[in-house]
Amino acid sequence: MSREHPSRRWAARRWTRNPLAIAGLATLLLFTIGAAWLVAYERAAGLPFSTSFENPPLTTVGEHVTDGVPTQRLRAEVLSILPHDASAFTQGLLMHEGLLYESTGLHGQSSLRAVDRESGNVLQIVDLEPKLFGEGLAQVADRLIQLTWQEGVALVYDLASLQRVSAFSYAGEGWGLCYDGKQLVMSDGSSTLSFRDPDSFEVRRTVTVKLDGLPLDRLNELECVGDDVYANVWLTDTIVRIEAQSGRVEAVIDASGLLSPVERRGVDVLNGIAYDPQSQTFLVTGKLWPSLFEVHFVE
Repeated sequence: MSREHPSRRWAARRWTRNPLAIAGLATLLLFTIGAAWLVAYERAAGLPFSTSFENPPLTTVGEHVTDGVPTQRLRAEVLSILPHDASAFTQGLLMHEGLLYESTGLHGQSSLRAVDRESGNVLQIVDLEPKLFGEGLAQVADRLIQLTWQEGVALVYDLASLQRVSAFSYAGEGWGLCYDGKQLVMSDGSSTLSFRDPDSFEVRRTVTVKLDGLPLDRLNELECVGDDVYANVWLTDTIVRIEAQSGRVEAVIDASGLLSPVERRGVDVLNGIAYDPQSQTFLVTGKLWPSLFEVHFVE
């Protein structure tokens, strides 16, 4: 028969009789439960997430090295600041022939929009059914494809008229979406990117995104540029550049400080990346942000 060592019994009695230790443990437990609840509630209800629980940018850690190749550490350099509808819960963003196309979320408020880049004016808007929560957005030739969060449906629109023409179904959650010219790339909030056929939406392959050899989850809004995929990391001010073929994070981009402390009050997280091939710059914004930022990613 096994016996508990007397020193362990003494330590246990000492622990249970120490009110400060019990209070500290209770406080830690409540904090952990509260933080987890806020994350889930923000995602479900679309309310601004408390920055006191926000994870620090990935760029605050030391130099990244993967397979002997240093991961670049970049920052977003602002070239210009443009107006953005502060009521738009931005979930997807892309640019085509000078116009911005934006997908917004929240049940009862989700939409697809055509937006004037310079003024921020909404030129055309299509509201989604209240049961649908809009997510990522991609352009494939003369079509726009808009994901929904948990409804398992991707909505297909005619690019010129924004008339809905068809839909795809899929399993799991929909977060970000972009098109690399051959296939759609989709995120679901995990570390996995799925590459899908643009005509059938069937999965062709998947890749696990890794930073320093470890899976990087919470991948959100996506933008395909060349052989790379840019992704917002949800709940941070970080954007990562991912090598699409291997899933390796090539660069970690610090996009903090775009909004002033005053502007950050009442807004949600960074979310929205659009690439302008003419100027070779990026346009970034966030959920409920009052501004759209034209940026370069520099060292």
